[in-house]
Amino acid sequence: MRTGVGSPQSVMLDQARSTSDDLSSRIRATEARYRQRTAEREETKRIVRERGILYADTPARVESRLRELNADLTLASAIERTAPGPSTGRSVAPIEPELFGADVLGLERLMGRNDLIDVGFLQAGADAARSVGRIAVRDPGKLATGFLVAPRVLLTNNHVLADAEEARRAYVEFNYQSGPNGLPLTPVAFELDPDGLFLTDHELDFTMVAVQERSGDGAELARFGWLPLIARQGKIVLGELVNIVQHPNGEPKQLALRENQVVDLLDDFIHYETDTAPGSSGSPVFSDQWNVVALHHSGVPKRDADGNYLSVDGTRWVPSMGEDRLAWEANEGIRVSRLLAAVRARRLTASAAALIAGLETATPSVQEAPAASASAASIADGGLSFTVPLQVTIGLGAVAPAVVSAASADGAGAAVAAPPPAEGARLRAALVDLDAARARPYYDAAADDAARAAYYHDIDEHAAPADLFTALSKLLESTHRQRPKYDPMHMVYPWVDLQPEGDLTSIYSGKAVDPETFIREDAEVEAAHAARLRELTETVGPGRLEEALDLLEAALPYNCEHVVPQSWFGKQEPMRGDLHHLFACASRCNSFRGNYPYFEFALADEAVQSDCGRREDDGFEPVAGRGTVARATLYFLLRYPGFVGDEQRELHVERVAMLRAWHAAHPVEDYERHRNMAIAEIQGNRNPLIDHPEWAAAIGFEAAFAPH
Repeated sequence: MRTGVGSPQSVMLDQARSTSDDLSSRIRATEARYRQRTAEREETKRIVRERGILYADTPARVESRLRELNADLTLASAIERTAPGPSTGRSVAPIEPELFGADVLGLERLMGRNDLIDVGFLQAGADAARSVGRIAVRDPGKLATGFLVAPRVLLTNNHVLADAEEARRAYVEFNYQSGPNGLPLTPVAFELDPDGLFLTDHELDFTMVAVQERSGDGAELARFGWLPLIARQGKIVLGELVNIVQHPNGEPKQLALRENQVVDLLDDFIHYETDTAPGSSGSPVFSDQWNVVALHHSGVPKRDADGNYLSVDGTRWVPSMGEDRLAWEANEGIRVSRLLAAVRARRLTASAAALIAGLETATPSVQEAPAASASAASIADGGLSFTVPLQVTIGLGAVAPAVVSAASADGAGAAVAAPPPAEGARLRAALVDLDAARARPYYDAAADDAARAAYYHDIDEHAAPADLFTALSKLLESTHRQRPKYDPMHMVYPWVDLQPEGDLTSIYSGKAVDPETFIREDAEVEAAHAARLRELTETVGPGRLEEALDLLEAALPYNCEHVVPQSWFGKQEPMRGDLHHLFACASRCNSFRGNYPYFEFALADEAVQSDCGRREDDGFEPVAGRGTVARATLYFLLRYPGFVGDEQRELHVERVAMLRAWHAAHPVEDYERHRNMAIAEIQGNRNPLIDHPEWAAAIGFEAAFAPH
């Protein structure tokens, strides 16, 4: 029997055809994004495989991620440099558990050194999963996944709920899953309320829709909590594994646990690869802290030799089979930060705006935790505030904000910087790093030779002086991938600046010092700085705070010298933390040199003298380390052209000849080669004056100086 135009049967056929066309279009767009990024993705996977997860992403995202885990690059480096061993059920790092607790375990796990997790991870995941439900659309039947992101707001894909009319025919069902005994729980269904809120975006493929507060049999939606959407950086980095809670093909709730690896981060999307089943449309993609990092929406299908899509059984796939029959090679999700930006840009009614206010300002809810177990622990960052039950923790050392108390926070929502790791833990991390360094080979000449050859492969050493300067300057900047902040206690003393005998040498006096002495002294200075800073912020007005901080640093100097004084570049990063011009230096020598440029006095010249060197208004001449500081200064000129020479009491172009002379008179030794190799491992770039001393005369350093 033929069906007439406008009949229910023809409407269903039109809907099916429209759904099929939309599916094909969405898959083609996802596949195009994935194929266009092949080179970048493969490079990311290579770095993760060869160097580790700390080096695959941008320095800013890595630092944010470590802060999220209550750690920093120092602790991560200390663990990284500890020789791994077979998994024995304990941390492989020689660190007492009571010193670092879950931090060490979590960082080892992040870096792929240990697969153990804290048992709280499972409870946090179970709690987070309660907010995930199965969406069913009546007439025609359509099944997908969605999750609550505010007290009455459900998030899913646009291709699941394309318009308000479709949402009116849909409901969301929670508890459609097995219980701890393996028996099914009793599902609880809630009708959607698109008249209260319906917000959708076809390009980003997301839909937010209101949900009725009670089910048909009177159950409260609030019992299932919600999952906050967090815009800030630090939730995930390239190379990490993610977790997906889903209702694949409308089946009971399932969990893909740490099976998908993040391989690319685009402006709007995130790509993650797996050799297991794909995520279900509308599913939340979680980090190990059970923070939502993306909304799953599509994938990259597998193709045969002729370019045809393949189904899960290996046959050719056609749209009429449905999305669940496609075989996938990668997944794509919409980034939470992009999704939130799109929501903020919409104009909403007052009632709709009130419903989504919980996305960024309200406290997310918990899943029926006993009142006695919830303790108010407020976290705020980027305008988001959560109240966290302290019993829900996971292996990476951070409280999981995915599940929180049903009680609201005070509503202030002020952004507060996350506190740094405890000072005692920072000191212990530096000492652990020092112990690990003493067990490492000091300098591998063969490996360094190979790295050096590869690094300068494209440099024409016979180029004109100005051209050689430009080529090297661009190389140093482009390879300066990791840019550590100024932190000598961890980044300089434990490994980078060690002498072959395992001690440190004060750069200007040449006197040997036990590294642990400098580490402990700088830890005390750091604590004094922190205490004084708290006082200054309360007693000194904003206009004088910078001046007060300069005086504080002068009064409490670290045992570390910037070969190019900080005042010359305004204490900016990455110059301030660039390891190539940071050296161990007794604080008295540091203070004696001040910010004077290097100078060479005649023997008859009168100058103020100490065991660190001689100083007069013309400049400072060190007793020791002349070749080393000359090469470090020349590196700085290459790496940061235009930052030196714009003030009278700075190094000027006429003193380059003196630096070249110091460089020639004091040749490179293994100490500097070790430093250069160690810094390259951390920052990514090298010092050409150490690798190729003969280039010093050929480089046109004149291009480095600002006019004055």
